[in-house]
Amino acid sequence: MEIQVGKQSLAFAEAPYIISSASIVGKKEGEGPLGNRFDVVGEDDKFGQNTWEEAESTLQKEAFTLAVGKAGLKTEDIRYLFSGDLLGQNIATSFGLMDYQVPLFGLYGACSTCGEALSLGAMCVAAGYADYIVAMTSSHFASAEKQFRFPLEYANQRPKSATWTVTGSGAYVLGKKRSKARITGITTGKIVDYGIKDSMNMGAAMAPAASDVICRHLSDFGRNVTDYDKIITGDLGKVGQEILWDLTRTGGYDISSIHTDCGIEIYDADKQGTGAGGSGCGCAAVTLSAHFMRQIEEGKWKRILFVPTGALLSTVSFNEGMTVPGIAHAVVIEHAG
Repeated sequence: MEIQVGKQSLAFAEAPYIISSASIVGKKEGEGPLGNRFDVVGEDDKFGQNTWEEAESTLQKEAFTLAVGKAGLKTEDIRYLFSGDLLGQNIATSFGLMDYQVPLFGLYGACSTCGEALSLGAMCVAAGYADYIVAMTSSHFASAEKQFRFPLEYANQRPKSATWTVTGSGAYVLGKKRSKARITGITTGKIVDYGIKDSMNMGAAMAPAASDVICRHLSDFGRNVTDYDKIITGDLGKVGQEILWDLTRTGGYDISSIHTDCGIEIYDADKQGTGAGGSGCGCAAVTLSAHFMRQIEEGKWKRILFVPTGALLSTVSFNEGMTVPGIAHAVVIEHAG
């Protein structure tokens, strides 16, 4: 069996398993439609810490511990960590995980980081470089607002196209130990830039990258939309979803009947005032763990395409008038009965 498939994809002859996963979220996420499915819901969004950044590091620390424990493993069993976040120099990751002393690959794919971590972790296990790895990421509403937009005290009004950064961390243990879900293939995305300059409309910025990688994936693998029970994007929200559907139709695929988005699923936008939906590294990570993995593990779905999406901007690039490029990574997750 060929490992390299098409122009951007890999198919794993020895598909690594998702042995366990864990999700920890903040109070607002716990009040949403998926609230009773997360492993841990914090009542204090600072999680007992003094700063928002320390709180986000605590999210990663707790998610790692919980995922490894659910897998029946110890910290020393983990060969590598693949993790990242939205903050400058990945400080939520470095300060959150350094005490574990597990070799770390620090990643930055913006809100697509969960897909990047799962892809690289799956490659590592499939190639025999590790028996067990942890792929994870996090985001925090307050730390993201502080870095990318306005201090919370400013109380700025948000346009309807804006998404709400999820406070949460999701962690996944991958390995060769048999479980009920496995990663059978990946398609690595390219940077796609449609010239969007509105930092409050991340869905529009990321949708072209999502469309590009989904169409490339289906072409590389020679599959149709109907070969999947669900195609799940990470952070497009309602605005980005409509753009994605239009773009994929232009590419020759109509995904509207089987598509959903983690940012739409995690909040009740009307009741919770979250605009177009959720976003942030933690959005896709916790929603996959708490909600979609159950469908795969129970065999209700046989195959899904998980496509976290990221907007590659910084305060520097935005303030200098540059565009907001997007990127997305596709991960094939299948039931392993």
